[in-house]
Amino acid sequence: MLHYALKRLLSLIVSLAVASLVIFLVVEVAPGDPASFMLGVNAQPDTVAALRTELGLDQGKLARYLSWAAGMLSGDFGTSYTYRTPVAGMIADRLWVSLPLALYALTLSTLIAFPAGIYAAARRGQPGDMAVMGATQLGVAVPNFWFAMMLVLIFAINLRWFSAGGFPGWDAGLWAGLHALTLPAIALALPQAAILTRVMRSALLDILGEDFMRTARAKGLTRRQALWRHGVRNALIPVLTIIGLQFSFLLAGAIIIEQVFYLPGLGRLVFQAISSRDLIVVESVVMLLVFAVITVNFLVDLAYALVDPRLRSRS
Repeated sequence: MLHYALKRLLSLIVSLAVASLVIFLVVEVAPGDPASFMLGVNAQPDTVAALRTELGLDQGKLARYLSWAAGMLSGDFGTSYTYRTPVAGMIADRLWVSLPLALYALTLSTLIAFPAGIYAAARRGQPGDMAVMGATQLGVAVPNFWFAMMLVLIFAINLRWFSAGGFPGWDAGLWAGLHALTLPAIALALPQAAILTRVMRSALLDILGEDFMRTARAKGLTRRQALWRHGVRNALIPVLTIIGLQFSFLLAGAIIIEQVFYLPGLGRLVFQAISSRDLIVVESVVMLLVFAVITVNFLVDLAYALVDPRLRSRS
């Protein structure tokens, strides 16, 4: 297991190094100069040049990349061009919204998908199975921002159970923070729960047709006992893959939901940074999200090895 983990860790480090270089190059080739954008079209050339020097934009791309990469390793993401504050502090403030939102949505989608997928697999071809599959088809087809608008219309405007947007901060209390994130989390969770339900059902149906499941039934286990004792555990590998991908998506791809609910998360920070050509903020946030995606995939690989020991012997 240790050898397997070390190999995956080495792969993680290489992936992060390559990703940092790609992110820097892609952002740097984007049109527009941050200094010119900040000063406006009527700024004098010498003023623009002075600001470029102050921001470090007059250095070569290699020097800037090495300085940025070295700073990230030490926890220094640089200073925002627009807000003139440390990028690390800006990211930390927004992360305390985006990360709980992603975890909240992932928890909801898992709590919905696991029982729904198991229920549908245990009743294949029956009305309950068809009802679950119909609901998941709807969940996959409808975009999450439509769910978000419907939730606001029903629960915020009509019933007034929740606020239509905004975030009071965790200083207002745990309940206040979770209450503000509930509608966004539901909007994010519903499409992901639909996908995860279909994967869980499909994986279980494949397992139910295996020889060891028929052997378990021949030894006297009922279909329900065989499903819970042997089926669910062996169906977890594809499910863990989807859960890992979903967490990465929920953390990095919630920009539209954050816009709908006016949440001060990482998605809105990236959107604002792109609009103002704040390159160092864009690079740092995207790199952080890539780190989260790669780290989650690393943890999923380790979970694979725990669920299926055969993977360790193949590495």
